[in-house]
This record gives sequence, structure tokens and C-alpha cells, in this order.
Amino acid sequence: MVTNTEELEAAAAAGRLSVYCGFDPTADSLHLGNLLGIVVLSWFQRCGHEPVALLGGATGRVGDPSGRSTERPVLSEEQIEHNVTSIGNLLRGILVRNSPAGAPAVRVLNNLDWFGPMAFLTFLREVGKFARVGTMMAKDSVRTRMESEQGISFTEFTYQLLQGYDFVHLCREHGVRVQIGGSDQWGNITAGTDLIRRLLGGEDKEAPACYGLTFPLLVDSEGRKFGKSVGGAIWLAAERLSPYKFYQYLFQVTDADVVKLLKMLTFLPLAEVEALEAAMKAPGYVPNTAQRRLAEEVTRFVHGEEGLAQAIKATEALKPGAATQLDAATLETVAGDAPSASLPRAAVAGATLADVMVAIKLQPSKSAARKLIKGGGVYLNNAKVGEELYVVRPEDLIDGRLLLVAAGKKNKMLVRIVD
Repeated sequence: MVTNTEELEAAAAAGRLSVYCGFDPTADSLHLGNLLGIVVLSWFQRCGHEPVALLGGATGRVGDPSGRSTERPVLSEEQIEHNVTSIGNLLRGILVRNSPAGAPAVRVLNNLDWFGPMAFLTFLREVGKFARVGTMMAKDSVRTRMESEQGISFTEFTYQLLQGYDFVHLCREHGVRVQIGGSDQWGNITAGTDLIRRLLGGEDKEAPACYGLTFPLLVDSEGRKFGKSVGGAIWLAAERLSPYKFYQYLFQVTDADVVKLLKMLTFLPLAEVEALEAAMKAPGYVPNTAQRRLAEEVTRFVHGEEGLAQAIKATEALKPGAATQLDAATLETVAGDAPSASLPRAAVAGATLADVMVAIKLQPSKSAARKLIKGGGVYLNNAKVGEELYVVRPEDLIDGRLLLVAAGKKNKMLVRIVD
């Protein structure tokens, strides 16, 4: 949705616009559901406009009721500050790394910088008097909560005023004229355009022309929000979720969802996406080709070339019959996706590979292990072992502490050596 499509298109064609999207610090990382806002900011930047990412250092202390059936838990001041710092670094990393040469610079701001020094009475006098309670109560996010058993607190009820004033401040002090957000933010965004008309306009002056634009929430073919999995959120920060696991999540999306995600989360030309879609229906299509392209494009955008290379190397390492040369970083990356065991160093030093396989329960007996080795079915660190009585050597230990043992091409186990 757009507050005025024709005017916004004309303004964008006439010159550079400053465009902002807000991110509240509810955790120390954003997740896949937040990525679309970052992608849209990047699209504006690629079209010559200035991207502004706004951290909700103040609004995060209140909590947005939009899309929520219950009130958000209150975080400590220390946790909020930590989250603001972490998300700020994440946004700068993604947006700056993906900035085209000569594009307008990315700005990352924090709304605590203007709300922090503002007294409550000042806010009521200068902002509150321009708000109409009837209009605020008519917002979907408020009305839904009002009708619920729990209701809505005054704190959350005022959130739309705080977000609305963000737009006023950014327009007046930084020349920002466009706010973007998910479709659940429409009420908050229009609260901002309304406040701009009231606060920055008047009988003797016209308010700056400002616009709101929303995009659909990221949901799958069954209407469930993307960004969540059985194991938790699909975090964008590598500290919370490795590039390998991020890549794997995207690689495993269904055929029903992959084309939509290619259109929404990548910068591929639509003609190329449509060609991939047509190929999926054609004879000879290699399964997961579209998913692989999605995973590569989005992982590169979020984690850079280095993160993508790490993800691909780890993916190759766990493929049946992989010949990937292993290192400790790759093995640690895939640790959660392969069974693992720990052995004391004394149990490995000078032991045969057959002994190790029995100790980690990869084979029921030494004779079975030796038979499998003789038949060419055992791999150590992705290299086939042909010697029945092969003795594990110190140089076989990756980083002096890890082994990857495979019985057959699929049955792999990561062995950690402990002192």
C-alpha cells in the first residue's frame, strides 16, 4: 500500500529522497522476517535514494502492539542497549557492504537520541494535543487488542504516537520524506503522515509532502510467517545462526515458495526469475536448482562472499561422497547437522580406525569395521581409507582435535578429541 502512489512516483523521479525503515531491538539480531525491509531500503538506494535505518532505542522500551495478541515482555535497559548496538552493527554491515559505487551513503539513527531528552509533559503538549483518540482507537492493531481478553496497556496504545513522531522528527531534522514497513505497520505509518500535516503545516505554511509505503509480510504458501523454524528464528546475525544453517534453511524451502522468495528477497531481474520458474516445470529440471540460487543470492546479501563461501564449503562437506578438503571452521559449522561423539585423546592416539569406529558406535564390532574398510566403504576426513588396520595419526586430527569419520557415503560422525 502507498499513501499516494502517483505523487510518490513523481517525487522519486524528480530527485533524491531519504527513505527510512524502523527496527525495534526486541532481540540482539534481526531475523528473516525483517530482511524484506532491508532489501527494500537497498532497492531505494540502488535507485539513487538515501536509505535510513532507524533503531528503536526508545520505541523498543514501549513495544509495538501491531500483529501481537499479547503484550511484549519488558526487557532490561542493559539488554535493550545491547540489542541496539548489535542490530545497528548488523544493519550497517549488510547495507554498507551491498551499497553500489557512488550510491547515497547509509545512515543509521536511534530514536532514543530525541525521545531520551524529551520530558513527558513536553511530549503531551507538543505532540499529544495533535492526536485524536478516536483515530488512534480505530487502528487495526489497537482495535484487535481492545477486543481481546487481555486488552491493551496505555504504554502500547501510545506506540503509534511515538512512531508517528519519529517521522515528524526525521522529516524536520533530516529531510526524510518516505517511511516504509510491513503491511502490519500501515496504521503507525499513517499516524506519522497525519502528524506531519498537523505539526509541520498550518494556516501560513504547507507541510512537506511525505509518503508511506508498505510491503506484504513474508509468509509461505500456507500463510505462516517466514523467519521461524522448529529450532527457532532464522537469525541474520552469524553469531546467532551460522551462514551455513542460514543457507540450508533457504535451500530447503518448498517449490511452492521459492519463486516468490526469489522475487522478494533477491535483486535478480524478473526475467531471470521467470526463466527459473519455467525451467522448474520443464523436463530435465535438476531438483532444487531454484532453491540453490535463492540460498546463494540471499546468503551473499546477508553474510557477504566470505559467508557464502563458508556455507557452500560446509554444504559440500556433508554431501554423500564429498571430497571437500576439511578444516576446523568447516567442521564446527556443520557440527549441528552431523551426529557427534567425544573421545579422550588416549583412546585415539595409536588406535586403529576400526577401534575408533567401534568406540563411537559407528560399527558394532572391530571385525565389521575392518570388513567395511576393506570394501572401500570408510572415509576419514572425506578421504577413502583402504587399509584394514589403518592407525589414526596425529596429522589426521584437524586442528589437533577433530575427525570426520564416515561409514558409507551418508553415515558421517564428527569426533571431538578431548584431553
